[in-house]
Amino acid sequence: MLLVLVIAGVIWGAGLLTGAPVRLRLAGIGLLWLGVVLGHVVLPERHGLRLATGGSAAPWLLLGGMVAVVMGYRAALGWLKRRVHVPEPVVADGPFREAELRRYARHIILREVGGPGQVKLKQARVLVIGAGGLGSPALMYLAAAGVGTIGLIDDDSVDATNLQRQVIHGDADIGRPKVQSATDRLRGLNPFVEIRPYGRRLVAEEAEALFADYDVILDGTDNFDTRYLVNRVAAAQGKPLISGALTQWEGQVSVFDPALGDPCYQCVFPEAPAPGLAPSCAEAGVIGPLPGVVGSMMAVEAVKVITGAGAALRGEMLIYDALWGETRKIRVKPRADCPVCHGRGLAKDTGRA
Repeated sequence: MLLVLVIAGVIWGAGLLTGAPVRLRLAGIGLLWLGVVLGHVVLPERHGLRLATGGSAAPWLLLGGMVAVVMGYRAALGWLKRRVHVPEPVVADGPFREAELRRYARHIILREVGGPGQVKLKQARVLVIGAGGLGSPALMYLAAAGVGTIGLIDDDSVDATNLQRQVIHGDADIGRPKVQSATDRLRGLNPFVEIRPYGRRLVAEEAEALFADYDVILDGTDNFDTRYLVNRVAAAQGKPLISGALTQWEGQVSVFDPALGDPCYQCVFPEAPAPGLAPSCAEAGVIGPLPGVVGSMMAVEAVKVITGAGAALRGEMLIYDALWGETRKIRVKPRADCPVCHGRGLAKDTGRA
């Protein structure tokens, strides 16, 4: 048997040296195998050639069968591959480049988003107020999701105490304006979106003109004066407002959209709490991952509002208790005496026309 293997090796090596095709070399080895099998069939039992090649045809037949199975499998696989039609990569003539189609593929295959929803995201303009704990994850996920234009306004600078939760900033950003740090991070995250930084505090004199350029407003601020200002302007312009808030281990998020008959922020919080009753994160502390959870929820709500997927948290407030791992939702209703929206959602809430 060893002699046959040596001869097979010589045939293969000679074919390599002469540049013979693989198919021709395999044919030579096949003829050698066939000659050995025929020798076992036609030669006498004690013939020297039969003894030199194992004394029996059985192992050669077994070897030939195994080789035939492998080669048959490979041939069938090649035939199937040739029959499969592999479409050429599609280069979009529409709003997306090929690189964007790959980037947003997991969105596009979602039934609730799909291509039309991704187009809506690309055409959307979202303003995020505050590039801190809530703004950090919201901004990053909005940019990653492909929201076409993102504005961010903040007048603060990065401090070392921010880094425990404000993940859009890094250690090298300490002392930089937050809008600059966040803008650099967002542009690195997704070069296909437009980032508009506003390095100043939101004031009443500028809010109306600023909001007019955007479709959806996200409020991630931590003071009630700004929240009431944002609510007034968003409600006056009919813009949906996605609002989040944090305290220690608990966060909340809601979508305020009185233009669709739902309450506004001031319907739910008619007055700011007395000093000391709602301490800031700097005063009361906050667990680091909590803003990431709530800010991500805000981004999800923004995507739902823009694409129309699912049911946004209009008329509802989602409360997340990180300490005990619990979530709950409560209904929130318009108030007839609300100075901002004047209870425009009351007819919807009571079923009146």
